[in-house]
Amino acid sequence: MSIKTVSRVVTGEANVSPERSARVTAAIERLGYVPDPFASSLRRSDRRTGTVAVLVEDLANPFAASLHRAVVDVMRDHGIVTLSASTDDQPAIERQAVAAFLSRRVDGLIVMASPSAARWLDSVVGGAAPIVLVDRPVRGVVADVVRSDHRGGARHATEHLLLQGHRRVAFLGGRRSSFSARERLAGFRAAITASGVATAVVELGLAGSDAAEAAVRRLASGRAAPTAFFTAQNLLTLGAVRALRGIGHQHEIGLLGFDDIPAGDLLDPGISVLAQDPARIGAIAANRVLARLDGDNSPADLTLVDVSLIARGSGEIAPSRKGRP
Repeated sequence: MSIKTVSRVVTGEANVSPERSARVTAAIERLGYVPDPFASSLRRSDRRTGTVAVLVEDLANPFAASLHRAVVDVMRDHGIVTLSASTDDQPAIERQAVAAFLSRRVDGLIVMASPSAARWLDSVVGGAAPIVLVDRPVRGVVADVVRSDHRGGARHATEHLLLQGHRRVAFLGGRRSSFSARERLAGFRAAITASGVATAVVELGLAGSDAAEAAVRRLASGRAAPTAFFTAQNLLTLGAVRALRGIGHQHEIGLLGFDDIPAGDLLDPGISVLAQDPARIGAIAANRVLARLDGDNSPADLTLVDVSLIARGSGEIAPSRKGRP
């Protein structure tokens, strides 16, 4: 058969008889043939390889996993293969992974970048492969960004606690260098300030659930204990849950967390949360890459994805009137 006929079968084109298609397919299976995307891209006028890359902190994290799956689903519908890697929040690994993806001539990149990515990312933006940043921007880098509305969501959550009657609310946050943590703290402070009657207690730099548990135990046992906690990350929420249950005040002290937690609806009380929509973030980012590949050269754009408040009980607890929270 001619090269063109075989090529049509391999690429799924029409105008090949069923008999010839079956013969080519049988030969492919017998020989174990796999198309070489790099070789085929040399023959294509657009030089595309039919691949995109997704780079996140940790693919095992439920947020990153859901985002990644959404990208895979969108790209599959367009015949594009998705490559992926985790950085473990290590700048050296991040830069190495991006270099490896670009050396394989991926058509586009979707990156959950570290703050230090500005040192190298700016030189990559505007190149052959369009880049979309997810979850956070990178200071000084002009690129499309798709992320949750961290600030607006945190303000809404804090206002929800204030509506229950709380007037002394504690904010538990993670790394000070984290963009999302800063945005969530800003939303929290805005709500407290706008109320004109509430007092804020802020604990930052908490690294994981153990640190959050210790902070809640310490604050809840103080003389001016908060009547509610707003935890700005799911691991911090888990630590707060353990602390409140450990001291027996899970029904007396309010709790509302940013990000959902596993089995949060099965506890008593259920854990009220602000749920992000990582699947929507991933799908929007994937379609943004496709639009850029199709010639969209409009200015870099920011897309904010709303978060949803899920009231399960812990965030609806009113302040105790027993002389302590």
